Amino acid sequence: MSFLELHDIRKAYTLNHEENVILKGINLNFERGEFISILGESGGGKSTLMNIIGGLDNHYEGEVRLNGRSLRSMNVRRMDRYRRETIGFIFQNFNLVSYLNVLDNVLLSLKMTKESHAQQVRRGQDLLKRVGLAKQAHQYPNELSGGQKQRVAIARALASDPDIIIADEPTGALDSENTQEVMDILYSIAAEGKLVITVTHSQEVADYGTRIVHLDDGQIHDELVIGAPFDVVDKPQMRYRTLGFRQMFKMSMQHMRRMWLRYLLIIFGSSIGISSIVVMLGLGSGIQNYMNHQITSQVNPTAVQVSKKTGTVSTKDRKNATTAAEYKKAVNQEQVTAAKNAEFTDTNAKQLTKLNHVKSTKLGYYTSAQANYQKKSATVTLQTDNPTILGKTIKDGARPGTDQVLIGRKLAKKIAGKKSYKTALKSKLTIKLTTVDKKNQSVTVNKTVTVSGITNSDDTNAVISSTTAKSMLEKQNVVYRPNFAIVQIDKLSHVKNVEHQIKAIKGDNKKQAYDYTGIGDLVDSLNTYIRLATNVLTGVAGIALLVSAIMIIVVLYVSVSERTREIGVLRALGARKRDISHLFFAEALTIGVLAAVMGVLFGQGWQLLGNMAIYSLIKYPIVRISTTAMLGGVAVSVVISLLAAMAPAHMAARLDPVESLSHE
Repeated sequence: MSFLELHDIRKAYTLNHEENVILKGINLNFERGEFISILGESGGGKSTLMNIIGGLDNHYEGEVRLNGRSLRSMNVRRMDRYRRETIGFIFQNFNLVSYLNVLDNVLLSLKMTKESHAQQVRRGQDLLKRVGLAKQAHQYPNELSGGQKQRVAIARALASDPDIIIADEPTGALDSENTQEVMDILYSIAAEGKLVITVTHSQEVADYGTRIVHLDDGQIHDELVIGAPFDVVDKPQMRYRTLGFRQMFKMSMQHMRRMWLRYLLIIFGSSIGISSIVVMLGLGSGIQNYMNHQITSQVNPTAVQVSKKTGTVSTKDRKNATTAAEYKKAVNQEQVTAAKNAEFTDTNAKQLTKLNHVKSTKLGYYTSAQANYQKKSATVTLQTDNPTILGKTIKDGARPGTDQVLIGRKLAKKIAGKKSYKTALKSKLTIKLTTVDKKNQSVTVNKTVTVSGITNSDDTNAVISSTTAKSMLEKQNVVYRPNFAIVQIDKLSHVKNVEHQIKAIKGDNKKQAYDYTGIGDLVDSLNTYIRLATNVLTGVAGIALLVSAIMIIVVLYVSVSERTREIGVLRALGARKRDISHLFFAEALTIGVLAAVMGVLFGQGWQLLGNMAIYSLIKYPIVRISTTAMLGGVAVSVVISLLAAMAPAHMAARLDPVESLSHE
């Protein structure tokens, strides 16, 4: 059993519905230590036969056996391993990777071994020294002569220590001096016990071999043995591995550095889309926060005022009254009944406090009253202090204590004058209201209080403490009956839910028991509209991302086209389809990450400029880009880039190695 055997190899292809036969039953045996020269004219099937032996072409009839095992029994993974561990290719047109320097081209094969990086570099340098290119290790292929390029290709083929070296017209593009140097190197490789198969149309080159096989018109015409095979030298077996994503990522970085301007423009274009989205989200967040700030600076949005739902109180006594005294007595009775119906008890307060998301419930009292200041008077709504009145709305003075009152700026201007309204602070104000005492008799309640503070409110409210209200009523034998409650909710987002719970409470008559008023529902709706507008603007900005995705797809397709021969070289060296796709996914990942970083930086710059421009007008940063928005922008950029790479990467992985190597 020979080391390598070819049994009845036949190859044909169809062109314009006509079958063209390339190989017509090739039978050959090869042993290690042989230097085989396959001699023939161009078009005779030599290169096709080499592609079949090298595992690049599996569309043929017959069998190729290595140590008795047919290549046809190998799956795709095993064939990749066969090329990686057994075959070393030397091409006529060199097929060096243009963006890699000489040493990195040699390291392409070594990256698929388990040697350490230091060992790989050392072996690569030794091989370059062997082929006479030690000084050119860091030059690029376009800086080398044809002979130097071919010697780099030889060093690359030897790097992974394969058993078989296939040289397809290795001297076809060289002068006589370089031809001799290259053939001497190949001869020395065979002398080490490797099987060297050279394809040539030159008799002079063929004469270097230990055996010459004449191949013409797809058939072997004769074989000539020139010398005996060289002895096989046993060496430690090199350990191999597949190319990982890290290696392909490094290659993509090297390619992008060589094509930096193209990729910089793509990254810049993609970053515009990311920065647009980030800024739109930041603008929406800033506007929402600004609106909430403006509203919450005036009112407490998480406080809901609740009152009992009562109907109109009307008694027959008033209709049946015949005298003024009887009529007045009936009216007083109706007022007492209405007050009792509207009264908020501790039981009612506990019922509200038990609702989900309610922190506390505070009872309060309000009524219509008359405020007298010196010789001026005004009708006011008298109410007890409660959480809906924010401390930051008090521009002058403080909250009311016992026998004190807090009034709004509008009321202060009304009773003290527009220009001198602040003089009302700490002055005496008489509160007067008409009500009904415990005997159902009309009484006028008077209370002189001190103005403790003035709010920036434009209403005509007068706010006193519950202690003051209770004492002034009880002094006139009037029952203090709280007629509203302030329900404090834990979060703004829960306001609507609590309001629905309040609305669902039924009274003894099976009807809605409470009415409520509050700004929280309005704030929540306003925030919803702002978020909707932000999403629309973000969606419009997202069109830029779609454009950038198309740009990335186009660039990667161009990259696949430009690097088709490189892909063929990598497959010939044993790279898997997955490795090829990783090469382009790595580029897309880099574009996505760098575009995201640049986009976030641009967004921060726009945020700074925007806030500087508008801060003098509203004294508030209107653009507020959150960490979540920035991380979201990074994630979106990376995902879109990877999605854009799917089709080009898939196409690159499916390229036929033979066609890729012949790509112009």
